[in-house]
Amino acid sequence: MKKIFIGLLIILSYIFIIGFFFTNKMMYIKKKTDEEIINRDTKYGLYNQKDFDALEKKNFSIPSQFGYSIKGTLIEPHNTNRYIIICHGVTVNRLNSVKYMNLFMQKGWNVLIYDHRRHGESGGKTTSYGHYEKFDLQSVVQWVKKEIGDSIVLGIHGESMGAVTTLLYAGMVEDGADFYIADCPFSELEAQLLYRLKVEFKVPSLLIMPIAKPFVQLRDRYSIKGVSPLNAIANIKRPVLLIHSKEDDYIPAEMTKQLYEKKTGLKKLYIAEKGSHAMSYAENREEYSKVIDEFFAEIGL
Repeated sequence: MKKIFIGLLIILSYIFIIGFFFTNKMMYIKKKTDEEIINRDTKYGLYNQKDFDALEKKNFSIPSQFGYSIKGTLIEPHNTNRYIIICHGVTVNRLNSVKYMNLFMQKGWNVLIYDHRRHGESGGKTTSYGHYEKFDLQSVVQWVKKEIGDSIVLGIHGESMGAVTTLLYAGMVEDGADFYIADCPFSELEAQLLYRLKVEFKVPSLLIMPIAKPFVQLRDRYSIKGVSPLNAIANIKRPVLLIHSKEDDYIPAEMTKQLYEKKTGLKKLYIAEKGSHAMSYAENREEYSKVIDEFFAEIGL
């Protein structure tokens, strides 16, 4: 009996240690500081503090349905009804969206940038890789539509987790924009976690995932399996431009190719030759901009 008790204790200890360790890394992933984001993008010539400070900006705070505030900034240099929302990736904040803001402003668009839950100035205790974030994006979309009115032409651009959020919003919540640009999304959260476990920890997934999935369900109230752009994208009727770097070793480009195959209707795929994860624009600026122009022409914008 003593051996059985010790064996059960060891198994339970393993389950709880692995479960809490894994879910803590997911839910409370370490974030980059403003300084780190600014220094990186300044080095690449994608951020200029004086130019950013000189812009006329409208900061806003809107309520999330989950009880915290979503903070963001609206920049309207153009007399136009064309607006685009930029969704940043995990670990960064709306400062990471400034490079895309500049790109779209050059094309004559007004831009909204905001912080996802638990990032930047927005509230929220955990990161959920698109699950809760997709509903916050809905709140942002509804807010800007109310501000601008029915004449608005609205696009959404997302990077990494922001791209996942964009696709989940459009395919699971509401197809509420006129088009979407998804840069380096994963196809399924479970597949992405399995890939990272193999690359980072080099441990068999069978030792982790059967424990991690119920722990996430219990601790953060959502299903890992349910965070699936691959399932959501079939429901998106509006045009989608999918972007990925061929050299991305964090989220494989194959995942975006899978999403492209699953999307019906108007769609476009751009696989950049250079760039690590979320660096397609930084490393391929002219071609990235050209692909967006081609996409706009194809959808009549």
